[in-house]
Amino acid sequence: MDADRWQRISRLYQAALERPVDERRAFLDAACSGDEALRGEVDSLLARGASAEAFLVAPAADAVADRLTKNSKPLHAGLEPGVKLGSYQIERTLGRGGTGVVFLAYDTTLHRQVALKVLGAPVDDETAHAQLLREARNAAALNHPNICAVYEVGEANGCAFIAMEYVDGQPLSDRLAGSALPFEEAMRYGTEAADALAYAHDNGVVHRDFKAANAMVTAAGRLKIVDFGLARRDDALLADATTIASLAPAGVAVGTPYAMAPEQVRGGVTDARTDIWALGVLLYEMVSGAKPFAAPTTPELFSSILRDAPAPLPDATPVALRSVIERCLEKGPERRYEHAREVRAALEAIDAGSVPPRAGWRARVRRRAGVAAAATGLAVAALLIGVNVGGLRERLGGSPSAADPIKLAVLPFENLTGDPEQEYFSDGLTDEMITQLGRLHPQRLSVIARTSSMRYKKRDIAIDQIGRELGVDYVLEGSARREGSRVRISATLIQVRDQTQRWTDSFDRELAGILALQSDVARSVAGSLRLTLLPAEQTRLASARPVNPEAYEAYLKGRFHMQRRTRSDLDVALEYFEVALAKDPGYAAAYAGIAIVWNLRSFTGYVAPSEATPKAKAAAVKALELDGTLALAHAVLGGIARADWDWETSEREYRRAIALDLNLAGARDGYAGVLMALKRPEEAMAQIELAVQLDPLNANFQASYGMNLYFVRRYDEAIVQSQNALRKSPELIGAHCVLWHAFNITGRPEQALKGAEGCIGFYGREVKDALVRGYSEGGYPRAMRQVADLLASGMSGVHVAPIDVFLPYLHAGEKDLALEWLSRAVELRDPQLDGAAADPFSNDRLGDDPRFQEILRRARLPN
Repeated sequence: MDADRWQRISRLYQAALERPVDERRAFLDAACSGDEALRGEVDSLLARGASAEAFLVAPAADAVADRLTKNSKPLHAGLEPGVKLGSYQIERTLGRGGTGVVFLAYDTTLHRQVALKVLGAPVDDETAHAQLLREARNAAALNHPNICAVYEVGEANGCAFIAMEYVDGQPLSDRLAGSALPFEEAMRYGTEAADALAYAHDNGVVHRDFKAANAMVTAAGRLKIVDFGLARRDDALLADATTIASLAPAGVAVGTPYAMAPEQVRGGVTDARTDIWALGVLLYEMVSGAKPFAAPTTPELFSSILRDAPAPLPDATPVALRSVIERCLEKGPERRYEHAREVRAALEAIDAGSVPPRAGWRARVRRRAGVAAAATGLAVAALLIGVNVGGLRERLGGSPSAADPIKLAVLPFENLTGDPEQEYFSDGLTDEMITQLGRLHPQRLSVIARTSSMRYKKRDIAIDQIGRELGVDYVLEGSARREGSRVRISATLIQVRDQTQRWTDSFDRELAGILALQSDVARSVAGSLRLTLLPAEQTRLASARPVNPEAYEAYLKGRFHMQRRTRSDLDVALEYFEVALAKDPGYAAAYAGIAIVWNLRSFTGYVAPSEATPKAKAAAVKALELDGTLALAHAVLGGIARADWDWETSEREYRRAIALDLNLAGARDGYAGVLMALKRPEEAMAQIELAVQLDPLNANFQASYGMNLYFVRRYDEAIVQSQNALRKSPELIGAHCVLWHAFNITGRPEQALKGAEGCIGFYGREVKDALVRGYSEGGYPRAMRQVADLLASGMSGVHVAPIDVFLPYLHAGEKDLALEWLSRAVELRDPQLDGAAADPFSNDRLGDDPRFQEILRRARLPN
């Protein structure tokens, strides 16, 4: 049987499994087109049930070894204790598998114990060994603390063998044994596994059979992955087979392939993303104690892997970890993480506290502390301190340990000159320090974003109150004085808990050395917080270049005006950034500033997107050509791609921005919007929750949070969150829109009407009048119809967004008119379209309509 024939049988078998039993006969009648032999092979597999797995699933080496050794004497039969194979002396048997037998052996040359895998087929059988040995040699090139080292691939006494590191420990599968691991253990093993897989993939090696049984836990608690590259199917063996029965004889029992990815089940192409699926399975097992897919027979298991969502994770699973696991277990490889290093980074962020290891916002807003619980809480706290669970003793009574997550706020630096014209310098220094500190150790140190920090400018508020409001452990406060070409900066790091100074110092430098000064402050803060900087970060801090003082001053002035966001301020900001570039043409940050200004001009409606977007994109691209580490430039490109419905590029740019700056709240907010549009709500919620944590006083992010809560049908929470945002910033249109939609879908028309006034009332007094008049004449549907007709007819001198016509028509029950305006939204590229696509009310009313599905397809959005 040739490989093409085998692949066709495999594909038809899997396609049949994906269909209900009563539809399979008709499907195979059409698919086999009179090829009775082909039909017979597929019917045979379907009838065999679990035994079909020997053909389609068993790690190739198992199938090959079983076939080759079936009618011959086992080649390891004479390998008893004391026998030598090459330079290795057999001591005892460690285990047996389809690929052969593993012995504990002693290397008489290098005087060490090894695990010696003796392959179960003759050396002269090229078909059986060529691929296994090639893969083993690839694995031998790997050198990683979490990968079992391969020392030698050789042949002796008619046997092929692989000499590997002997791991004194137990398989992770034994540690699991049907029960979940403690959170800290699961995160540690998951991170170590992701790191090992990332390293292997970077070196061109894919495991293809990664599972708990192939992960050893050493006596010291370190995870070691074994059997890299030994699980590839041997297609050459198929050429010798005439029927499937010769490869899968009746009665053969093969282990359940619960960790197989859908592409493996289908017999398709496998790559690094196949290992990422398997990593997701392992993470799932570690946090739940169960497997994500289970069924009584192998065909049913295959069908579940191909069609079903994983069984729900325990309620206590953190939202962010749940999102990581679900993304690893996406059916399509293209929707999983592209690289294991991304999984590692996500796990590190969760484990280090950037994402709290607990349930999401829903659980937190419901948590109530009763008076009766106070005594119990104190007793539990005393017990926890006594046993020092999670380092609680240090957090409550002293310095942070080397693993504690830390939250820090940089308060606005005081302008000591007394000259209002120098505010740009002190504010700019605040911004720069937020950026510098945010990059120090993002897995441990999260830094509150500028919007929240700047609310304390020139406000006399106690440190402990600031700590409570921002939820931080430390604050950095300081002052700046600019005199001529010199600058003097004083800074103090304060621990919020007891308001003690952890560090304080003053610096006096030439302005040209301002970046080195900022690096010195950052290093001092890192030392006080016991942060161990990575080599790359140490290099970055040590290589701070001198700046052109005039260019730097112009850049800070540009930043100062850009933050104000008025039309005139944005114009002035652009001029200053251009001055900075005239003084220093290689000033990458100035190009990033220009990109942001053009982006803001478009967002605020000051300049048409057709003019602003190309200029923003060109400036961002230029900034990244000069400095590829500018997270803000990547975030700008992510937003531009989102507006262009280029979802893949948008996701890639936002993810790159976040990878470069885990504290960039705006990028997380934008990325949440992309994820929600792509129907990945858990991931979206994790991102917007982080944005709010990083910038807790930013009303825009709170409003965005409310919108996302509405999208995931948490209506009451969405209402509360939006009302909170409006108390801080009553002009936030998005928050009014959430109230409109959430009150409508929960059956509260009067409140919905008020929300609609806030959402679309900016078009003019006529809109509000139509809403009130329509409601008095015929209730909520009549009000929606009247305002929709008004907006559809055109407002004098005002551009009406098609989505703002679509929504009231839909609320009025006018489905055809609503779809007509939604189609116009596609034609005019209305930036609100992705929100309409995620809207629960729209999906409930239109989800089954082919016209709605076609509109989503035109916008490149999933149905």
